[in-house]
Amino acid sequence: MDFALATQLYPEEYWYQSDSYLKDEPEFDLIQVIQQLHASLEPRTVFACFGKLIGQQLPIQGVQLSVEQKKLSWGRHHGLSLQRTLLHNDTSMVFQYQLSVPLTPLQLVLLEKVEPLFALPFINALKYQKMANQAMFDALTGLGNRHYYGQSIHNALARAQRKHGNVSLVVLDLDRFKNLNDEFGHKLGDTVLIEFANVINKAIRNTDQAFRIGGDEFVIIVQGDEDAAGILCQRIMEFLPANPVLNQFNVQTSMGIAGYKNAQSPEQLYEFADKALYSAKADGRNGFKIDKVS
Repeated sequence: MDFALATQLYPEEYWYQSDSYLKDEPEFDLIQVIQQLHASLEPRTVFACFGKLIGQQLPIQGVQLSVEQKKLSWGRHHGLSLQRTLLHNDTSMVFQYQLSVPLTPLQLVLLEKVEPLFALPFINALKYQKMANQAMFDALTGLGNRHYYGQSIHNALARAQRKHGNVSLVVLDLDRFKNLNDEFGHKLGDTVLIEFANVINKAIRNTDQAFRIGGDEFVIIVQGDEDAAGILCQRIMEFLPANPVLNQFNVQTSMGIAGYKNAQSPEQLYEFADKALYSAKADGRNGFKIDKVS
């Protein structure tokens, strides 16, 4: 479940509550509202803009939104509660408003006018985010895909060169995965790939990035030198037998490590790490090697 604190996008509004709603006839410039809500394709930004707009005209000091297994929050979490549900096409949107005072009938009518104006740009932003995620993430494992890896490794190397930092690359694949696929079928093979991705996610740090770039081939961008990458590889090897599915089918992995400092390009860095991977396989599999060139 995705939980986002939209207040982070508008921190100045978090403790600020406009008194403009005290007017006898609060009103919105609907054209301006539409323009502001359509200004971003980031769902949290659209929602935060909605919270800011209604907070300036109505006695609303916070709002929580539940839609498509997502929860977003803007403003404060206490006050008088008002729950409203808006159905936009086939999408149900549940708003939980936190009020400083009850809404007047006129204010409620105003809120009813603004909610549908929010729905369209917000749903469009959700769809755009979903398409963007599909373009960057592997549908089976949820790890980054080859395209996202290409972007990320370029960015990581540029950042390391600029800040004189360390970046290492780990290339991994599953030992004898083809044999497992042939014997037990692709359905089990997919399950093994998913569980292996879970092991990788468990082993990496928040600063590291993991990708599935094809078949049973994975890569990890490690923020650190080869020793840091080696510690990560050891963690992966420790976690493998602790996974029931991977342990049942004796799934093992070979890994190769390369540091970026002697690589002239992302492609050469991958070549160094891949060379180390095959060195690990030649040494009996189920282990890792550090490339001697890097």
